[in-house]
Amino acid sequence: MENQNNVTEFVFMGLWGNKQMELLFFFLFLFCYLAILMGNVIILLTITCSHLIGQPMYYFLCHLSFMDLCYTSTVVPRLIRDLGAARKNISYNNCMTQLFTAHLLAGVEIFILVSMALDRYVAIVKPLHYMVIMNRQRCSMLIFMAWGVGFWHSVAILLVVLNLPFCGPNQIDHYICDVKPLLKLVCKDIHVVNILMIANSGMVVVAVFLVLVASYILILYNLRTCSSLGRRKALSTCSSHVMVVILFFVPCIYIYVLPAGSENEDKEISVFYTVIAPMLNPLIYTLRNMEMRIAMWKVWSKIAHSKFR
Repeated sequence: MENQNNVTEFVFMGLWGNKQMELLFFFLFLFCYLAILMGNVIILLTITCSHLIGQPMYYFLCHLSFMDLCYTSTVVPRLIRDLGAARKNISYNNCMTQLFTAHLLAGVEIFILVSMALDRYVAIVKPLHYMVIMNRQRCSMLIFMAWGVGFWHSVAILLVVLNLPFCGPNQIDHYICDVKPLLKLVCKDIHVVNILMIANSGMVVVAVFLVLVASYILILYNLRTCSSLGRRKALSTCSSHVMVVILFFVPCIYIYVLPAGSENEDKEISVFYTVIAPMLNPLIYTLRNMEMRIAMWKVWSKIAHSKFR
């Protein structure tokens, strides 16, 4: 534990070493973050201020948008600041806080996506019992379980990293404090730790992704008995979920299944689930969802009417 105190701060190497490139991406990521804030706030307000909040699918979507807001706010503001800063440093304690918070919120988001897949499965396979099975109490329990699993996952990672000795160098080849770039700085053999991290993150992500794929295959199989109108509506909703799952899970699998010592494009690929996916989620769920567009028009028309009356 004494060795650990040799490093009191870390320095991010960032995404690119080119200063002109970083200035360009400063404005690009600032635009992306503003789009994330605006898009997810619109979804939150639309759902909470309309009848949609009573439907399980939109109840989960509301929580997903909240997670996107929280998760990106732990990563993107610092990334934007560092792109415009001469020195991209972060204290040891703040680094551990970012590591814990990012994995907590990402873990919660993953299991909210599982809950959304379960909701669609019940809606299509057992439509007559849908509101009984997916009642508000059970939906709230699923959200509570998502927070519990996310907390367990992030605590396990944090406890492992806190007990690792960092003797120097202190340059993180990334733009956030994450497990793999931190493990590269550890001054001891990390073979066992690599296995633990792959089991905690990589295998869990793969297992959840396979469960989601299996659930959507079952949904497609059961759509054979639906009417053409019901089939189109179900496919429209499920295709939105599948797009979100692919945007989030495929980059995560690429990053967390490979061991820390491997040379790959981790920091470039991680942009997909830290910035791009949270920015596209509101567009995917609104542009492809007629019910959401109608509710959005009613809510925002009411807000505009009350404001200018």
